[in-house]
Amino acid sequence: MDVETLLRQYAQGDRDFSNAELSSADLTGAKLSGINLIRADLSHAILRNANLSGAFLVLANLEQADLSGAMAIAVNFSGAKLQEADLSLCKLTEAILTGTRLQRANLTHANLQGTILAGANLIEANLQQADLRGANLYGADLRGANLTGAITTHANLRGANLAGAIMPEQVITV
Repeated sequence: MDVETLLRQYAQGDRDFSNAELSSADLTGAKLSGINLIRADLSHAILRNANLSGAFLVLANLEQADLSGAMAIAVNFSGAKLQEADLSLCKLTEAILTGTRLQRANLTHANLQGTILAGANLIEANLQQADLRGANLYGADLRGANLTGAITTHANLRGANLAGAIMPEQVITV
């Protein structure tokens, strides 16, 4: 599917683009709130400053995608592949990222307040200056993740693997 077709159909009220092939698509600044992109391939896509609030990206492939500055409030990313994705400055409040693969993802300055990251793979993720207030990271794998300057007030880190993680005040050794 090409970008023009997606944007035209979305403007006409269509919201179901599950399984869409949008690899390397440039959707910079697109307003796609409430869109269904379940199992869509958005690897290497550019979604910089896009509005995806309320979208469904369950099991979507967003490997190496650029979502920097995106508005992704209450987006469901459950099981999505976000390895090496750029989510810097992304607003992910109340998003669901249960079981997502975020290895080596860039989440610097991301707003993750109230986000569910239970069971997420955040190995070597960059969470510097991220706002994780009230986030649920139960059972998340944060080995080698960098949380320098991150706000972790009231974050649930029970059962999380923090081996080698750089925390706001210290390096965790297990």
